[in-house]
Amino acid sequence: MIVMQNLKINEIFYSIQGEGNNVGMSAVFVRLAGCNLECSFCDTDFSEKHDINIDAIMKQIKKYKCKNVVITGGEPFYQDIYSLLAKLYLDKFYVCVETNGTYEINDNYSRYIDWLTISPKTNWVQKIGNELKVVYQGQDLKQYENNFFRYHYLQPCSMQNINETVEAVKKNKIWRLSLQTQKMIGVR
Repeated sequence: MIVMQNLKINEIFYSIQGEGNNVGMSAVFVRLAGCNLECSFCDTDFSEKHDINIDAIMKQIKKYKCKNVVITGGEPFYQDIYSLLAKLYLDKFYVCVETNGTYEINDNYSRYIDWLTISPKTNWVQKIGNELKVVYQGQDLKQYENNFFRYHYLQPCSMQNINETVEAVKKNKIWRLSLQTQKMIGVR
């Protein structure tokens, strides 16, 4: 049985995925409010704008007639998103979750997630996912080895250090470049 609760939402919108392996994929984005970190370079507004129950969230998602959903934030696991994940799964959506990895995702949650992106900042514990997307600021990349991800992406910090990030990718064979193409082409 799925228990329906409210979630704190910043916004729900339809666009394309601009980063990582799914770049260019159309999707409904559910940006959850709140985060457990305070990254100085964060360029995302994740303040609470709405307190909405799962049925109302699903209604908003379905109005776009798109079966791809990206749950992002802030930090999605800062709230209990189990009911939303289960409902999306039951309605046969392709569910992508983008998280900072500071919460370990157990099997009860992961069975409802089709694509998991970890973008570690500090104190990350979730070392398994589909892609690891690191905001590059010159840090030692060895700390991101010994984990289980199919894809490893380096992303310039707020599109400011592109050349430095390209050089890091060229020196480290497991890494690929991820750019914030949504910013480059002027879409949300």
